[in-house]
Amino acid sequence: MDLAARLTFVQKRIHAACARADRDPSAVTLLAVSKGQPPEAITALAGLGQVLFGENRVQEAKTKIGQCPSRLRWHMIGHLQTNKAREAVRLFEMIESVDSLRLAEEINLCADKAAKTLPVLLEVNVAGEASKFGYQPETLLAELASVNALPKLEVHGLMTMAPWTPTPEKIRPVFRQLRELKSQCEDLLGAPLPHLSMGMTGDFEVAIEEGATIVRLGSALFGERHPAGKVADE
Repeated sequence: MDLAARLTFVQKRIHAACARADRDPSAVTLLAVSKGQPPEAITALAGLGQVLFGENRVQEAKTKIGQCPSRLRWHMIGHLQTNKAREAVRLFEMIESVDSLRLAEEINLCADKAAKTLPVLLEVNVAGEASKFGYQPETLLAELASVNALPKLEVHGLMTMAPWTPTPEKIRPVFRQLRELKSQCEDLLGAPLPHLSMGMTGDFEVAIEEGATIVRLGSALFGERHPAGKVADE
């Protein structure tokens, strides 16, 4: 299956999942995870109409974004170290992986110096996996007001990475918990949070059925990662 066929197939699956959940497909945004992909592959997918891309590492994004069409939009979706916050603020239009008040404060400081306001999502480790980053739900609720008060950040919602499983239905409760947590956050803030970024190649249809507004797909679009495009960890 070539790139165009994979994109069409993914779009059909998104529409089918929305139909099952009685949702408007326009409410779900497809984010193409371009980690490990060379600029040529990104440009090719952009030529098919895909505009939003996500990178996991600041250093990799820094080397690639300038080689891709300028009209593309970029989200930071991987773990962000505080010492990379300045570059992240410069490169990305949204950071989806804010997982502590300390990181939020550093991003706010960098955004202030850059004279910009940055939308963010708060990453939650819903399943409590030791191998993954993200807020514990109770810590998120405790720090939410402080993060929301930072003047150069706009909290737009929540993000999670669900545990891997060959049976996506098994992790439906994870997505449902994130949706319910978003509702708790909205009650605390007294304002709506528009986004739930959840669902990847193996489970995005279940995530859409549970309310995802952003799904982050890599191999479903690109196929296996291009070895020459891989960049070492920061």
